[in-house]
Amino acid sequence: MAKKGKDKKNNNDNTVYKVIEIVGTSGQSWAAAAKNAVQTASTTLRDLRVAEVDKLDVKIEGGKLLYRAKLKVSFKFHTDE
Repeated sequence: MAKKGKDKKNNNDNTVYKVIEIVGTSGQSWAAAAKNAVQTASTTLRDLRVAEVDKLDVKIEGGKLLYRAKLKVSFKFHTDE
C-alpha cells in the first residue's frame, strides 16, 4: 500500500523566484512605508512571496519626516503554460 501524499508530485520542486529591491515611503510610519511598497509592487508583480525589510531611514523635508523602508521582495517566475 502506498502512503498518502507520497505518490503526489510536489508542484514546488522546480520553482524559481526573483528578488528585487523596492523602497516605500510614508509620512506616518515605517510600517506604512513598507505596506505602501508591497501594495504598489503587487499591482504589477504576480505571486509576491516574501518581503524582507533591508533598511529603515527617515528623510527630513521642510521640517517634516518622510519614513522610508527599503525591502527585498521575492516573486515567483511563471513559464508560458
